[in-house]
Amino acid sequence: MPAPHWHAQIEINYVERGALQYQMADHALSLPAGEIALFWGGLPHRLTDTGADTIYHVIHLPLPHFFRLRLPPGVQRGLMTGAVLAAAGAPAEEEALFGRIRAYLASGNSRRAAHAIDELLLRLERIALEPHRLCGGRLGAAARGAEPGGHPALLRLFEAVAAVFRDEVRAADIAEAAGLHPKYAMSLFKRATGMSLADYVTLLRLSFAQSRLVADEASVLEIALDAGFGSVSAFNKAFRRQTGTTPTAYRKSLVAGPRELAAP
Repeated sequence: MPAPHWHAQIEINYVERGALQYQMADHALSLPAGEIALFWGGLPHRLTDTGADTIYHVIHLPLPHFFRLRLPPGVQRGLMTGAVLAAAGAPAEEEALFGRIRAYLASGNSRRAAHAIDELLLRLERIALEPHRLCGGRLGAAARGAEPGGHPALLRLFEAVAAVFRDEVRAADIAEAAGLHPKYAMSLFKRATGMSLADYVTLLRLSFAQSRLVADEASVLEIALDAGFGSVSAFNKAFRRQTGTTPTAYRKSLVAGPRELAAP
């Protein structure tokens, strides 16, 4: 992965063989074979090194599912501000689990896909019940421990935002869709994510635009408008602020990266 990459999902990595080296937003990360890790992809991160024989699994988990997780107090906030949660797994068990999850998610069967997500969430929750590490991030350990865990209403908030982020987004409408008072909804959102609603919407739009830049040959203007930006100048400004480069330069820099999924 030659340039920093971001996406508005939680990323789960399991290293089946070899090792991974990442440059995260504020720290370097090394993941050896047998380790499972999750982090929020909304902050730029870059895979800096992987052996030729490395095999690893990558799953992107939408944020509404992430907030279903029953994690210890403060861990969700730590993850949303750049921390990485990692733990060693049991190789035979993890290989079977991730192989099954990958197959179920790719099956086109909605019941299998739902089962795979539930199974993945349970595995991630178990990380906190075993020896683990929470490294990096913008919050100190004391601040991480002070925040409450996920609130059930967050799922409704994120679902409401995801449904309209490419259109005009009004805090009052999002709160109403989640059945919450606007002031409480925005306070809850800020406490859980460390971001304002406007910043999160911008991130979703950038993530959507990034996927378009990678996947098709539409013009930058078409992508900017389709993602919900009012103009190409607003898109360029937000993109540069997030990545340090322009959408055009980012598209030109794309080259084939290392294999990110284990062979079937």
